Amino acid sequence: MVFNPHKLGVHKLLKHIPLNAIFDAPSKARLRKAVNIADLRLCAKQRAHKMVFDYLDAGADDEISLRRGKDAYSELEMHFHILSGLKPPLDLSTKIFGKDVKLPFFGCPTAGNRMFHWEGETAAARAAQHHGTLYGLSSLATTGITEIGKLTDGPKVFQLYVWKDRELVKDVLAKAKEGGFDALALTVDFTWYGNRERDIRNDFSIPPKYSVNQMIEAIKKPAWTYDFLSHDAYTYACINTEVPADSLAAFVNSQIAPEFDWKDAEWLLGEWNAPSAVKGVCRPDDAIRAVETGFTTMWVSNHGARQLETSPATIDVLPSIREAVGPDVEIILDGGVQRGTDICKALALGADSVGVGKPYLYGLAAGGTEGVIKAYDILKVELDRAMGLLGTGTVDELKKRGPGLIKKRNGSVRDYPDRYAYERGYGGGVI
Repeated sequence: MVFNPHKLGVHKLLKHIPLNAIFDAPSKARLRKAVNIADLRLCAKQRAHKMVFDYLDAGADDEISLRRGKDAYSELEMHFHILSGLKPPLDLSTKIFGKDVKLPFFGCPTAGNRMFHWEGETAAARAAQHHGTLYGLSSLATTGITEIGKLTDGPKVFQLYVWKDRELVKDVLAKAKEGGFDALALTVDFTWYGNRERDIRNDFSIPPKYSVNQMIEAIKKPAWTYDFLSHDAYTYACINTEVPADSLAAFVNSQIAPEFDWKDAEWLLGEWNAPSAVKGVCRPDDAIRAVETGFTTMWVSNHGARQLETSPATIDVLPSIREAVGPDVEIILDGGVQRGTDICKALALGADSVGVGKPYLYGLAAGGTEGVIKAYDILKVELDRAMGLLGTGTVDELKKRGPGLIKKRNGSVRDYPDRYAYERGYGGGVI
């Protein structure tokens, strides 16, 4: 019999022994001192189980695309205007999926948030509500659609994988509509599972396998471990709340449909009949076909560099996709974003809004709701500063004038951080 503390009811006992605040005190102190996303990454690394942190932090294969995705922003220069007559704070409001938001960036829908912190998706939803921006919920979330709807009354996008079972798809779509979700994002770059070698080395599993090595790592991270042991076992709540995440994993793998094609996409759009994004676009010809198929939004993404190794940096392909679909089709970009300046460059080069994944998940793993809000705070201040110094007072102005403000230069060793950058989480160009 496999040891499982939740099946033994350990969490029912520990939830009445409130030691979380004691174990979390060092984490909260570190979080208060964080000044950028790289700092949040280190806070997350110090709090989370190694297996969990590496799952969040990793890319596919040799992590070349992961590094390139960050390096690509270093090769973009910002040619600023002077004497623009601007003063802070600037107006960062825009529209995403036709809905008004106060920020042009948001947290991407990501699976299994309770793995990082017991608050899980509720922390990200509260941060979205706090900052007045879009919230994205994964179909493999560990918090249900109804609960999320109670936490944020702002715009929401529901992410869906390419499932085989159409009845399952219909059921999930019906729940999303009933839960007040405004848009659908179909993830199309996950037809095979990427080769994430850190996970293999760590023997990653949900929940942990309670091997000797995993238990040793758990002892090293008492805040994460006590959170995990003192709360209910998590489930993939948008699909079946009765099935634990470990049992459902095999079901999910069996449901991914590699053969899903454009005809299946047409059927899906017919079932949804509302704003929709195709998430995972990196080619202009695919973007054109997606528009012809009926998608209203192109989501330029390579799945956080976690799927096809040596896939291009999304910021590099963005201008060609904007040129292909024209000025009126909405484009969202994610991938490689670590700074507000990165968001500024993406908006200037053709994105209407920007999704961030790792930055807010580092905040979540570091400190729950407080950590996610801090991640958004950091990026908001950096974006405001970048736009002001660039000489653009609104998001619309940045998008209109952007192509003339951002220029690409040939990379050099001077573009990249020092030899300690890897420890800080930069992940690329280390010398």
